[in-house]
Amino acid sequence: MHFKWNYEPPTPEERKAAEALGAKMNISPILAQILVRRGITTEPAAKRFFRPQLGDLIDPFLMKDMDVAVDRLNDAMGRKERILVYGDYDVDGCTAVALVYKFLLQFYSNVDYYIPDRYEEGYGVSRKGIEYARETNVKLIIILDCGIKAMEQIAFAKTLGIDFIICDHHVPDDEMPPAVAILNPKRADDTYPFKHLCGCGVGFKLMQGFAKNNAIPFSQLIPLLDFVAVSIAADLVPVVDENRILAFHGLKQLNQNPSVGLKAIIDICGLNGREISMSDIIFKIGPRINASGRMENGKESVDLLVERHFPSALRKAKHINTYNEQRKDIDKQMTEEANQIVARIESQKRHSSIVLYDENWKKGVIGIVASRLTEIYFRPTVVLTRDEDYATGSARSVTGFDIYSAIKSCRDLLVNFGGHTYAAGLTLRWDDIPEFRKRFQKYVEDHIQPEQTEAMLNVDAIIDFKDITKKLHNELRRFGPFGPMNQKPLFCTTGVYDFGTSKVVGRDQEHIKLELVDSKSNNVMNGIAFGQSASARYIKSKRSFDIVYTIEENIFKHNDVQLQIEDIRPAEDEGEADFKRTAPTT
Repeated sequence: MHFKWNYEPPTPEERKAAEALGAKMNISPILAQILVRRGITTEPAAKRFFRPQLGDLIDPFLMKDMDVAVDRLNDAMGRKERILVYGDYDVDGCTAVALVYKFLLQFYSNVDYYIPDRYEEGYGVSRKGIEYARETNVKLIIILDCGIKAMEQIAFAKTLGIDFIICDHHVPDDEMPPAVAILNPKRADDTYPFKHLCGCGVGFKLMQGFAKNNAIPFSQLIPLLDFVAVSIAADLVPVVDENRILAFHGLKQLNQNPSVGLKAIIDICGLNGREISMSDIIFKIGPRINASGRMENGKESVDLLVERHFPSALRKAKHINTYNEQRKDIDKQMTEEANQIVARIESQKRHSSIVLYDENWKKGVIGIVASRLTEIYFRPTVVLTRDEDYATGSARSVTGFDIYSAIKSCRDLLVNFGGHTYAAGLTLRWDDIPEFRKRFQKYVEDHIQPEQTEAMLNVDAIIDFKDITKKLHNELRRFGPFGPMNQKPLFCTTGVYDFGTSKVVGRDQEHIKLELVDSKSNNVMNGIAFGQSASARYIKSKRSFDIVYTIEENIFKHNDVQLQIEDIRPAEDEGEADFKRTAPTT
């Protein structure tokens, strides 16, 4: 992929604010500048950023319907009603169900959980799930990470004497289901000050409200924060404000004393003995929790997450790991097929979006394929497969483009749809795909901005290798947890050379292991450039080049740092001079 590099030098006002903040906080001017750029300009704000406090979590009763939800939950327990905790089959839903079920089970035994089968029941509230509730004498369903559009299903459940508390974070319609309480910060009539909770986060707020109302110490919720951190990372919600607090303390729990089920996943991922990051969740832990729902039934993941005995958890984790291996094979095959289709379409005309369908693609994997195509082609993407007379699909977007609104513009063609700005799901009649594709692509063409279709690297600072010290790296670690709206700082160094020992590595010789020296300080830095072996020949030619990178710990040399290089650009590349001219060294 060819990236466009974007760097805006600090204004005089930003330089002045960074200088003052750096002196007060005793941090490097480089990092003070990054803080200022991220809107953190005062010492108290910086301290809150670096040391997120659980005491700063928002009062759960500021969320609309929280009082009603807690009262109904208290009533169910008082009347000894059976409660069913119901959730989506992805990471967010499974962690949410595990969190709510485990917490309630400490105080109340008549509680069960349910995850719908993706292939038999589909997304959200199913008739089969409601029938299960009726047969097991459930009177209250707490539904997590879905339900906000289940109008008919929840109305049907109501006729059976089954109430719903909805905990969702997807965009609601103007009309909402007849639940006794709807907890969703995206409700138009909700003034809750943070709108970006994940489904598990909303479930956590319900348990926080229940605990507060019943004088249960908040400390009893802390062991469950590892589930929230896993959900925040995997669902790619913004890691700012309340999510940052939850992710910070959830990662702490995950590293120090994870729940038995997550400890088993950590074991099979090979993450023992190292500090687990948000990236580890995204690329290792999350996919394994997702795998059972993608390949078979997501309930197996919840069974693992609520397991109390480690030997049993380890057996379940190994079983789920086999699903993940199967998923990887199918994912690879489907992505290759999708790329071939895109190549054929591109030979006729380049569109601003991608809509692909194949009746043989596996429903549980199309979301991953949509994500991969978005990363490869940097365009909003919809991938569909067949389910009898219907097409069911997943949509993924690029930075700044609201794919939910694009899909909503075609709602008269849709049987069902839901989601948020960057990810959505949809169902339509198979025969309506050509019309949907035409209208979806027209909407994207009319609304997308040219810069949204470019792969962009937003550089935080231009530095020399002499600036890269262990102290700088330790200070950078305090910027975490990283994620959307709090990305890992990106640096640029210009005019670097191969030290003479760089080489191509990897099973398919696709990566470059680098030893580099810059022209200003003669400091040697180690680095790794994943998937960039095409640049190796230029690097070995001894000509200078520019790099954009993050600063990481070398996991093989714990007291050393290395560069993870995101892009390499020959120094004489067209446009490079303009980049440097507008980007003086920090």
